[in-house]
Amino acid sequence: MRFDLLIKGGEVIDPATGYFGRGDVAVRRDRIAAVERDIPAESAFKVIDAAGLLVTPGLIDLHAHVWHGAGYYGIDPDPVGAASGVTSWVDAGSAGAFTYDGLRRYVIEPAKVRIAAFLNISCIGLVAWDYELTQIELCDVELFEMVANQHRDIVCGVKVRMGATTVGTSGIEPVRRSVQAAERCDLPIMVHIAVPPPGIEEFLPLLRSGDIITHCFTGLPMKLFDDDGRLFDVAKRAIDQGVILDIGHGAGSFAFSTAEAALAAGIKPHAISTDIHQVSIAGPMFDLPTCLSKFLALGLNLREVIAMATEAPARILRYEDRGSLRPGALADIALFRQHQGSFPLYDNTGATRTARQLLRNIETIVGGRVLERLPPSPRAIWAEQWDRGGTNARIRKFQCDLIEKGHTPAQMCGCG
Repeated sequence: MRFDLLIKGGEVIDPATGYFGRGDVAVRRDRIAAVERDIPAESAFKVIDAAGLLVTPGLIDLHAHVWHGAGYYGIDPDPVGAASGVTSWVDAGSAGAFTYDGLRRYVIEPAKVRIAAFLNISCIGLVAWDYELTQIELCDVELFEMVANQHRDIVCGVKVRMGATTVGTSGIEPVRRSVQAAERCDLPIMVHIAVPPPGIEEFLPLLRSGDIITHCFTGLPMKLFDDDGRLFDVAKRAIDQGVILDIGHGAGSFAFSTAEAALAAGIKPHAISTDIHQVSIAGPMFDLPTCLSKFLALGLNLREVIAMATEAPARILRYEDRGSLRPGALADIALFRQHQGSFPLYDNTGATRTARQLLRNIETIVGGRVLERLPPSPRAIWAEQWDRGGTNARIRKFQCDLIEKGHTPAQMCGCG
């Protein structure tokens, strides 16, 4: 048997199988065919020299927004995936029942990367930056069930965003309805936490094992830890009963101080995700490799952070065919260079930590095919120019300062 593709001489990191170290990865058609110490180059039609590079399963971003061109948030998934090693995006509720068909037809089906999506409990989804739950009539459980059942192959859960401006006077009713929808459809819930009211003590007890808290290390007032870094009892009970912690970095939902308090208490996230969208992509989040680099700076090791963006999200979403380099899995593969040096990385509060390693993607492969590196799509005019004041203006100034200082990942590693 000859292989279609051979990735040769890299440092393989595959937490799902426990393979760590020098190895070659062979691909036949769209599947992993073999991972061995030394596979002859002449056994493959095409060989990629991975000497000096890390070879991992393709990254799975558990919280992203890729409903590009529709609503406030979505980025163009293919150019960003090809440049960051993300082979599977999981859209976190950009589309509701009335727009999920469009997400499928105009984004998921044409994409070269793989995309699944949480369905928003609000039938309008994220057409604007907020307010989708203020009219509780938009949270129609029967409508949700109807649309979810039409798209069983790509729907992966219920998304509900909890925060004062998002829910208005609806309180915790959106979570109650999300639980109803989730139980009818046998799906998990992803709940976003932001600024109360309501408080986490009101709705976290409604979550079940396998449900997901995203923005788990936020510095916003709905955080899971008190000011002394102690986990609130309601959050501890949720974690103990099997609720999953997801980072969801975003433009306002990650703080180093919260992460350090959690890690000091022995609490690690189950998944590292970006919450990538039209605003957060301009920094300080930037992309998934940058998020992983921040957790290296916080003391996690390379195997752990790769697991949190490959094996863990695959397990959370019950993907049996990805998140691993085991023979028979989909040939979704990412190659990274691990730059050594001194790299200032920022959280969303403006705090900085110095990283000694910075991960940058070199090659992204989906189903055995190397993705073309495309120029990034222009950001939406409202992300670049529209000033709706307050937090938005502060974030834009912060992003401009980062660029002026040369503190973007591409500039720091010398490839900007």
